[in-house]
Amino acid sequence: MTGIILLVLIAVLVFVVIGVYNRLVALKNRWQNGFAQIEVQLKRRYDLIPNLVETAKGYMAHERDTLEAVIAARNSAVSGLAAAAAAPTDGAAVHALAGAENAVQQAMSRFSVVMEAYPDLKANQNMLQLSEELSSTENRVAFARQAFNDAVMDYNSYRQSFPAVVLAGSFGHGKDATLLEFADSAAIQAAPVIKF
Repeated sequence: MTGIILLVLIAVLVFVVIGVYNRLVALKNRWQNGFAQIEVQLKRRYDLIPNLVETAKGYMAHERDTLEAVIAARNSAVSGLAAAAAAPTDGAAVHALAGAENAVQQAMSRFSVVMEAYPDLKANQNMLQLSEELSSTENRVAFARQAFNDAVMDYNSYRQSFPAVVLAGSFGHGKDATLLEFADSAAIQAAPVIKF
């Protein structure tokens, strides 16, 4: 009788361990897939930026520094994305990507401000189309980032819960996944201020 109870307990323990392992793997795969979705959208954005700058060159010849800053920020972000894509579990690479993305956002903001001084450029059909595509891509990046961060949160929450916390390290899940947060994260979370 004691032997049967012992076998049942061992079988239950084995099933719990297998369940924890499989859940950790599934959650890790989900957040890694989420990062792959962000990668697709960021690559699309990085491909649009040179076209936008090239279209603007003819109109903004004396704004060379602004155009070069946009391209430099874009190139840095492409490198950051490649490093993070090669090791999405590396928190430092994800943080570096977030920093590079912040630089792209700042450069694009300066570009938009400078572009306001060129009404002919703003009315250019190619510029309108590229701006619309870029805006659409920005929305996709935001949605992909949200899905990624949700998957990371699910993984981290499960990994930190019992009994997974006891077993995670021995299964190769010893550290939390890193959220991808851009500089606008605080602004997005803050309530909008309306003044009349």
